[in-house]
Amino acid sequence: MKTAKEYFDEYAVSHQNETNQAIHYICVPLIFFSVIGLLMSIPTTFLENTLNLSNPLIENWAVIVGLVISIFYLRLGFWYFIEMSLIILITIAANFWLSNQVNLLFASLIIFILAWIGQFYGHKVEGAKPSFLKDLEFLLIGPLWVIQKLGKKNKE
Repeated sequence: MKTAKEYFDEYAVSHQNETNQAIHYICVPLIFFSVIGLLMSIPTTFLENTLNLSNPLIENWAVIVGLVISIFYLRLGFWYFIEMSLIILITIAANFWLSNQVNLLFASLIIFILAWIGQFYGHKVEGAKPSFLKDLEFLLIGPLWVIQKLGKKNKE
């Protein structure tokens, strides 16, 4: 497995343009948010019957997938794991709140589609293909890259 620095360096190659970066700062979190919402929209009958859970914040596919992808972040480093675990938990809670306001599936689909349109526009401006077309792990690196980039901007 590559190190976090190797992933970030490789990801940065197709994210040099400031417009593309700005689009990513908006669209990557929206895509992450919408994927969590889509996962939370999947019926939980299997989880209810198999795990015998009754808490809607725990009893959803987003939590299961979040636990699995957390292993990827842990392998990159403890603090990456902590950062992304916190982001996953906040995103699940925000989607849970949103699900009480609107149809979560419909809202997540709209956000997902619009954010991907933004992403592809950003890569058109950049003149480079999205990194995930080369390696699907970059779908997990994108949110972490945004956090790291924004963290560095705040320190400057």
